[in-house]
Amino acid sequence: MSRRTVITLVLVALALPAAAHAGTPVLTVVEVPVAGARSLSLVRPTRPFTMVGLHWQGSGAVEFRTRSVAGRWSAWHDAAPEAEDAPDPGSPELAAARGWHTGNPYWIGASDRLETRTHGRVARVRTRTIWSAAGSGDGARSFRTTAGAGSPAFIPRAAWGADERLERPPTLAPAVRFVVIHHTAGANAYTRRQSAAIVRGIQLYHMSGNGWNDIGYNFLVDKYGQVFEGRAGGADRPVVGAHSEGFNAGSVGIAVLGGYGAKGLSGAARTAIAQLIAWRLDLAHVDPLSTLSWPSGGNSRFPRGIPVFLRAVGGHRDTGFTDCPGDAAYRSLAGVATAAAAIGLPKIYEPRTTGGPGGPVRFTARLSRVGTWRLAVVNAAGVQVAASRGRGLEIDWTWDAGGQPSGVYAWTLTSGDALAASGTVGRKLPPPATTTTPGPTPSPPPATTTTPLPTPLVTGLALSTAVLSPNGDGANDTATVTYVLVKGAYVTAFVLDQSGTVVAQTLFSEQKQSARMQSFTWTPDVLPDGRYRFVVAARLLDGQQTSVGQDVLVDRTLALFGLAPLAFSPNGDGAADTTTFTFTLGKPALVAVRILAPDGSVAALPFTGQLPAGTQQLTWDGGGGVAGRLPDGIYTAQVTAIDGLGDLVQQMPVTIDTVAPTLTLLSGPELRLSLTEAATVTVRVNGVQSTLVAGPGDFQVPLPVPPASPPASLSAVATDAAGNVSVTVVWP
Repeated sequence: MSRRTVITLVLVALALPAAAHAGTPVLTVVEVPVAGARSLSLVRPTRPFTMVGLHWQGSGAVEFRTRSVAGRWSAWHDAAPEAEDAPDPGSPELAAARGWHTGNPYWIGASDRLETRTHGRVARVRTRTIWSAAGSGDGARSFRTTAGAGSPAFIPRAAWGADERLERPPTLAPAVRFVVIHHTAGANAYTRRQSAAIVRGIQLYHMSGNGWNDIGYNFLVDKYGQVFEGRAGGADRPVVGAHSEGFNAGSVGIAVLGGYGAKGLSGAARTAIAQLIAWRLDLAHVDPLSTLSWPSGGNSRFPRGIPVFLRAVGGHRDTGFTDCPGDAAYRSLAGVATAAAAIGLPKIYEPRTTGGPGGPVRFTARLSRVGTWRLAVVNAAGVQVAASRGRGLEIDWTWDAGGQPSGVYAWTLTSGDALAASGTVGRKLPPPATTTTPGPTPSPPPATTTTPLPTPLVTGLALSTAVLSPNGDGANDTATVTYVLVKGAYVTAFVLDQSGTVVAQTLFSEQKQSARMQSFTWTPDVLPDGRYRFVVAARLLDGQQTSVGQDVLVDRTLALFGLAPLAFSPNGDGAADTTTFTFTLGKPALVAVRILAPDGSVAALPFTGQLPAGTQQLTWDGGGGVAGRLPDGIYTAQVTAIDGLGDLVQQMPVTIDTVAPTLTLLSGPELRLSLTEAATVTVRVNGVQSTLVAGPGDFQVPLPVPPASPPASLSAVATDAAGNVSVTVVWP
């Protein structure tokens, strides 16, 4: 394909529009003639502009540059650096711009001229210039407000002057599952008062320029830490935006005003984004440090339906062909997520339910740290029908709803000061069908009797783990299966695949068992990786039978997680300053390495990202916490791998110890010493060296063989597990 360049010069009058004094943006559209290998067109818009965006037709690309009112020309900019800032495929918003490429609105400050040039095949070009200036109230602190308990301060739509003439009501997703961070196109040279003008200009471009229903982002944040409420519909509701084509439903789009390819986020912006994420994901009960597999709604990078590995807090480049939010901003996202995870604790994460009335209903969730919890279930009349309580980090409770009638039941999970989680199980019954029969009034119906449902034969099915990895590394290779037989019965245990077909492995069939709790070990080593349902069925000779099941995942992707050394001393002395994580991936996966505090909360996130199959090594220096290096203590190192089937987790303890042991000589002649912690002691008695493990507390050094009485000399030094070395003691 031949290359051609079209240069278009746009001259603009310098008179300021009257509307700009009120802070109302004004948009001007100019059709730019495109002809020949190189052409020059001159147009005379009636207004200056502070933002510019381009639309064009054809398979080629368009660039532009602008001249400030002071006469300085900018560098050339790509008209669509973030081409996938767009509504989801099939939405009315996307259809409005069908046939046109929609460039991004750039903030360039007060300008009066514009040049465009094209590369490749371009048939038509339209410039959309916007004058959006600061209004009298922009930046006023009185506009800052809150929305919901625990929310950060932000500027609501009414305060920044949003256009509320929306053609369509907002669309809501079932829930929020992740956050996508963007940067807006344009310069970072804006004042605090100009931020609202930029937001107004972006909304005008998205609505009047692109034909979208509203501004595409759910929230916008400036470099001063001001947070602006974006798309209408409720800041605390799962409003579907138009910021990440194919990934809008289920996400929250947060755009930082400006460009962040080389320059990182300001401290104020980082803090504001972390507070916003902490609040918004807490409403959705999502861990900011979690990962997930999410089906694409379709875009140029990920076809519709393909599962995509994402972080709960990720960048736009994770979902499409784009550099957004810029290299510098993207590198900071792990730290932003870690900071968000530490704000507003305690929290309830990932509440889930499976099953329904008429059978077992399983409730699972996770707490941000060890705590007490209570889960209650009420029927449609508000009467409590079941409840449970406990203490721990993981919540896994099964309600035996076999005797409950069909209908909708509401559940609520509480844990201390954490935001309560709630939901429903079951389905609303349809109204009974009615028929009208002509003729005399029918006789009253005969009295009816209700036959009680038979008592289930088997209840309480539980597996010690629902995620099995039978790869021989000793981690989740097997599961302990337990259930309760209410009556003696003939029992069969088998496994179904996702199509409902019984797989080759049937554990036992028609085994006569007595009425009691039963338990056995299951090793799914013959099953290929995939999702299954483990079923236990019991029957009596009279034909009564009951079956219960639990969903399980078999996945061998993660294996051989190890850590060396298990204790290290990141104090910069050159000895054991780092530790190395090692593990093996059976296939490519999205991996997160987390460091958990003793209460189960995430203390640091040393690594997150996509890794190939094979042996992996990651070195950690003790950093990654909210305040930098973690303090001394015993932590849990946890590696999670997501490969499209589910989450695989392995973990082991790790100790940070930067303090050397204190070795004290209590008695030279008796060879008695004392240690403040367990350590390996190297001693030399009368010139003979030996080692022993001792401490904490007092201990005595064995006399050398042959013994010398009394010992003439002693020297000793202690080294703890982290490599810290004590001061050498010498006698006499």
